[in-house]
This record gives sequence, structure tokens and C-alpha cells, in this order.
Amino acid sequence: MANVRTYASSQTFAVSACFASAEEAWFWFVRCQQVRRDGARFSDSGGPQRPCDPDDIYVAAATLHRRGVLSRPHMSVLGTFGLRGHPPDARCRDEQNSARLWDEALDRLSTILRSKGIVG
Repeated sequence: MANVRTYASSQTFAVSACFASAEEAWFWFVRCQQVRRDGARFSDSGGPQRPCDPDDIYVAAATLHRRGVLSRPHMSVLGTFGLRGHPPDARCRDEQNSARLWDEALDRLSTILRSKGIVG
């Protein structure tokens, strides 16, 4: 019978930090897309490890849009205010409709992100 040797693994596993909300995940996705567009590449920067790739957020939103769960206005509001870096303000008369669409879109997005373990 051959001797079996076991070795202790020197590999460490980082604990991933789920997003607190779909809104936080969406803003993270938009920031990642902006730095990608500027030519940055992703690497282990020592920050919190995320439970997904930025593309996973996009795929979730695109899937909901394809299924008709998110409409074109929902997607437009997500894009517009994602690039602005802040949600629409429901107190502002000009942004009341956008705030409603934003809330609906993130509510629907949070369901799928929670089921994937992306949002805690």
C-alpha cells in the first residue's frame, strides 16, 4: 500500500461581502463600468471581496428587461441616475416619476440579486 501524504493548503479564501441593497450593488456596477470604459482592469485591490462580478448585475437587469419585468423607462432611469451617482429625489417635483421608476426597478432587481446571494 502506498503512503498517502497530505499537505496543508497555503491558499487563503477571502470572505465576500454581500451588498446591503440592490441600490448599492447597482451603483457599484456603474462605477465598475466607468473605470472599465476608462481602461482599468480589475485586480485584487485589498478592498472588500464582492460575491459577484460586475457583469452579474448587468445580466440580472438585462434578464428582467428581456422578460418584461423592467421596462425601457425603468432601464433609462437606472442608467441616468446610476451615472449621476445618486438616486432620484422624490421630493423634487421634476424627479418624482423617476423616483417611482427607480424604486420599482430596484425592488424587482433586489429579488433576483437576493436569490443569487449578491444582496444580503
